[in-house]
Amino acid sequence: MSWRATVLTIFPEMLPGPLAHSLAGKALSAGRWQLETVDIRDFARDKHRSVDDAPFGGGPGMIMRADVLDAAITGASGVGETILLSPRGRRLDQQRVRELAAGPGVTLICGRFEGVDERVIEMRGIEELSLGDFVLSGGEPAAIALMDACVRLLPGVVGCPQALAEESFAEGLLEYPHYTRPAVWQGQAVPEVLLSGDHARIRAWRREQAERLTQARRPDLWASLVAARQGKDREVER
Repeated sequence: MSWRATVLTIFPEMLPGPLAHSLAGKALSAGRWQLETVDIRDFARDKHRSVDDAPFGGGPGMIMRADVLDAAITGASGVGETILLSPRGRRLDQQRVRELAAGPGVTLICGRFEGVDERVIEMRGIEELSLGDFVLSGGEPAAIALMDACVRLLPGVVGCPQALAEESFAEGLLEYPHYTRPAVWQGQAVPEVLLSGDHARIRAWRREQAERLTQARRPDLWASLVAARQGKDREVER
């Protein structure tokens, strides 16, 4: 059975969007994964197909109704974990992507307006995930990003599986710099070690560069890696 993504949204026409192209699009056409969209408005209870209402306690904006969203979740044939794309959620990382890609699929809720009624989130134990510390107009772009990240990890989607083992975050590091022809461009030469044919030296250089970049650009990742190494060292000492 192929991996399946079920997306609950008030704008189903936004999907598959970019997922219809490139690796994800080819994999979708080949049946390596499936995409189902569910229009939340189909579960509204009035003639205007309203899915939102004013917040109790006052304040700006509107809130997605718990009763309508709950009915949409029940009516969807989703599999796997149910996730709300939300700026207040835990930041999505590669480890979480691996976990989701290893399961049967995901059910994604695309938030809109000022938020979702907290009761449906709590009652269903919905996980909230965020792409980062910024706000989008809706959860659809975030859902597309999450699906793309998962789909490329599915068996047979990426032509060279080794590429997945060496990319950013695979070992808690950012990826090392890449170079290709021409060997000299605008007076800048490719690092000599990459032309040496010495694979051991090349691996060592790439590891060194990955560590350097991670320390400079993502000190949070570097700190986590150092802490993990120290923990392993303590285990060995015991």
